[in-house]
Amino acid sequence: MLVDGGDPGVLEAARAAVEAELAAIDAAASRFRPDSELAAVNRAAGRATPVSDLLIEAVEVALRGARLTDGRVDPTIGRVVRLLGYDRDFASVAPDGPPLQLTARSVPGWQLVQVDRAAGTVTVPPGVELDLGSSAKALASDRAARAAGDAAAGVAGAPIGVLVGLGGDIAVRGPAPVGGWDVKVTDNHASPPDGPGQSISISSGGLATSGTTVRRWQRGEIALHHIVDPATGLPADTCWRTVSVAAASCVDANIASTAAIILGEAAPAWLTAHALPARLVRHDGTVTTVNGWPADEES
Repeated sequence: MLVDGGDPGVLEAARAAVEAELAAIDAAASRFRPDSELAAVNRAAGRATPVSDLLIEAVEVALRGARLTDGRVDPTIGRVVRLLGYDRDFASVAPDGPPLQLTARSVPGWQLVQVDRAAGTVTVPPGVELDLGSSAKALASDRAARAAGDAAAGVAGAPIGVLVGLGGDIAVRGPAPVGGWDVKVTDNHASPPDGPGQSISISSGGLATSGTTVRRWQRGEIALHHIVDPATGLPADTCWRTVSVAAASCVDANIASTAAIILGEAAPAWLTAHALPARLVRHDGTVTTVNGWPADEES
């Protein structure tokens, strides 16, 4: 998290707001916590499950992403991702393991998910498991930036600029510094500032990077990654190692960057049609930019 201002009280208030948002989204939408609301929904096997407004928002965000991408980003991939071996926090996923029997089969489909906002319930059919990991992290970035900005402004008595980054998902709130927030776009969000990539600046909205190079693991002779193509139920066979997208919110950027990975060669045209600035990196390092994304000097 970055706050445009040096007052320790402002920073402390913003940090507390971010930590509260992250704790709330983890309790609501974590796939790895047996006590999360999402786990209860997945266990309910067709029964309507009472949940918080926050989980309803997270599910609705995921379903909106599915609608906007014609199902290319689908939250009903949960069972597939678990069977592929991504069944716990990624830091605990074994990098190698015995072979898996992989069968191409479409996932159940987002249209099967029922949200009743009036009743405060979410229902999925038996055998369907939701995975909100990608969209929920982007939602957490947007919510945390808004909460941090409000908390900082409450202490400072004036609007304060805030940037919140959760892995590859960045959200901005309030007035940006002169020239914008400096951001390094790389294959790995843990790369050092002088590592390979491109430096850009953003002043509003959100930025998301999706990729297949960091969250990878091996089962037998097969290399796997976490971005699943709903049409096949298998890790996306894509020409891109990373896609970065800027949009009006981190959620929208994340939806588009994930869809672009799955779209493969069709991604630049799809992003152009939706007027979304983006940087796409092929496996050989070749860079394609669309819709006014700054030219990549390293490409």
